[in-house]
Amino acid sequence: MRGRVNFTNVLLAFWLLLLLIGITAELHPDEVSLAHILQPPSSELWLGADDLGRPVFDRLIAGARVSLLLAVIVVMISLFVGLSVGVLSAYIGGKFDNVISHIIDIFLAFPGILLAIALAGILGPGELNVIIALTAVGWVGFARLARAQVLSIRHYDHVSAAQALGQPSYRILLLHIVPLLAAPIIVEASFAFASVMIAEAGLSFLGLGVQPPQASWGSMIRDGSRYLLVAPHLTLIPGLVLMSAVLLFNLAGDRLRDHLNVK
Repeated sequence: MRGRVNFTNVLLAFWLLLLLIGITAELHPDEVSLAHILQPPSSELWLGADDLGRPVFDRLIAGARVSLLLAVIVVMISLFVGLSVGVLSAYIGGKFDNVISHIIDIFLAFPGILLAIALAGILGPGELNVIIALTAVGWVGFARLARAQVLSIRHYDHVSAAQALGQPSYRILLLHIVPLLAAPIIVEASFAFASVMIAEAGLSFLGLGVQPPQASWGSMIRDGSRYLLVAPHLTLIPGLVLMSAVLLFNLAGDRLRDHLNVK
């Protein structure tokens, strides 16, 4: 446990340092320099340059901004939609709950990334379409979790007491049920961040996400794969950065789950 915590702290410090650099440093991610094409890491260019001579470090920071912003937007929308659908489905019950359950099962029958790729292919490339595609598959996990939790919570004594006192349904939901969902929903959101970042990178790798010249980790890995033998840093560096970000969110999710576990 101590080793995992220390490793998580190291990753967190690394990303806080990158965040500080990204906020304070003057970056030029789209500046082309023919003299620096495929240059390996050096004192002048910390992480080298790509096939157009653009600094890899600057493009990594720019790609981090894009990935984190898209992840925040997608997770927030998915959380709101999934929480609303799951809570209402379990609380109302009956035919409405059966319909919602079948819709959730249909979405879960397809691999999420394949469905996102299909939607992104239909909608076309672009950041807005990436948000739509990932949100369309991301709300399901929150809805399933919220529904399962509410099916148990709605039978608690304090909920039954509120119903016996004649409190309106919206008040019971907002004051007596939704607050009890905070812990599992927060943990689910932390894991969702990692999933969305992987999915966004995958879509950009396929050319369905962020479009050039805007930087994205997925497109950087795709472009660097053409020069893997002569300039492996173009693929290895963004791949390792993406791995570290996903690992950080997964470890943070584990720590949150352990901390918020009432048992």
